[in-house]
Amino acid sequence: MANIKQQKKRVLTNEIARQRNQAIRARLRTEAGKFNKLVEAGDKEGAEAQFRSTSRLFDKAVTKGTIHRNNAANKKSNMARALNKIGK
Repeated sequence: MANIKQQKKRVLTNEIARQRNQAIRARLRTEAGKFNKLVEAGDKEGAEAQFRSTSRLFDKAVTKGTIHRNNAANKKSNMARALNKIGK
């Protein structure tokens, strides 16, 4: 660990941010997995509700700086495409 006081503070804040980002990413993976299971089961109403909540979580992760906005946009686009294929 560094001897400089400010660097010690940065190490601590970086660890807090790392843990927060890790928790947010884990939640995103869990919710996306739930959505995928609903799509595979063919439950359109459940998948629509899960899509809305998961999209909201992706947007929140972008505002927190956890993931890049294009990454979130790509994930949401793929989810919307999968949702639209259920009806066909």
